[in-house]
Amino acid sequence: MLGRHFRVLCIAGLLSIMFGARLATAATPDAYDPWPGLVQDIFNNRPINDGSGVIAIEMPYRAEDAAIVPVTLRTTLSPGDSRRVLRITLVIDQNPAPMAAKFELGPDAKVSEISTRVRVNNYTDVHAVAELSDGKLYMTKTYVKASGGCSAPAAKNADEAKNRLGQMRYRQLAKPGQGPASGAREAQVMIGHPNNSGLQMDQVTLLYIPAFFVNELRLWQDDSLVLAMEGGILISEDPNIRFTYVSNDAKRFRAEAKDTEGHVFQREWKIDDSGI
Repeated sequence: MLGRHFRVLCIAGLLSIMFGARLATAATPDAYDPWPGLVQDIFNNRPINDGSGVIAIEMPYRAEDAAIVPVTLRTTLSPGDSRRVLRITLVIDQNPAPMAAKFELGPDAKVSEISTRVRVNNYTDVHAVAELSDGKLYMTKTYVKASGGCSAPAAKNADEAKNRLGQMRYRQLAKPGQGPASGAREAQVMIGHPNNSGLQMDQVTLLYIPAFFVNELRLWQDDSLVLAMEGGILISEDPNIRFTYVSNDAKRFRAEAKDTEGHVFQREWKIDDSGI
């Protein structure tokens, strides 16, 4: 199960940090290339093809805040290509638990863009790997200069975070040329959650705060899946997912999120005829 795989990777990453296995590479992040090992661990050594014309990734070259680094994943298949992107995996190579998130794209939603915010712990390559309906994997990458994102203190105090836990907001956005005529829409789902990485220190007790994060998110228009995400410790505090999809004239939008302590958060919103 993917959820179990995420937990194993997160635990392994946390242990390696705690016991100093990666101290040397933290000081010299370019001293080795972890990608070949990650291909084996995450993708079972499957062949990975050049993703030009399939998938694109956008991140700032130098992050302003390593705890909330914006990332956008965009499918770039030509209109005449009969293949479909099934899944996109985001890997931050030099982070303690490199697999940041895995997105499953709904079969009819035609999701073309996904944006979120992640923690970056060291200067690193960041890979986006798309699995297509032809059964093959396609990869692109970028490079980000940032450090300390996984251990950065939470922006909100514990009481505020507790009060916001599980609160969800949904927004329909509009771009030029989008709307009911084309069926294309942009939306955003925000979840109140501390998403503790397990590497942050309580500023009062000086003890490490246990990892506690949203590990599953599923979004539907009516009963048709739009997008699903399985995430780890690298998704930033208060997860924020923005995406572009094609409307099926649904009258409601639903969200369900689960976290590592077994909480389940559910919300439903009505969609008006304009989609906004």
